[in-house]
Amino acid sequence: MLQSNEYFEGKVKSIGFTSSSTGRASVGVMEQGEYTFGTGQPEEMTVVSGALRVLLAGEIEWKVYAAGEVFHVPGQSEFHLQVAEPSAYLCRYL
Repeated sequence: MLQSNEYFEGKVKSIGFTSSSTGRASVGVMEQGEYTFGTGQPEEMTVVSGALRVLLAGEIEWKVYAAGEVFHVPGQSEFHLQVAEPSAYLCRYL
């Protein structure tokens, strides 16, 4: 079953799903802006289009991830994103 989610006054939208090949995941799009997300469990984020500027918990330097690149977010943490143009992502819950 698909689950639709909306965050930050509609500037981030995602559709959650579960599949045998991917496991529990969501795909979504973020409009230009700055966002902070909290995690319950570890996540693997793949940038599908655009780019995400990311500051992970415990890090002091922002890193840019472009389309096709992957970063990992620890569970029970918070991470910050800066999005310069509409960007799409795939988030796998590990």
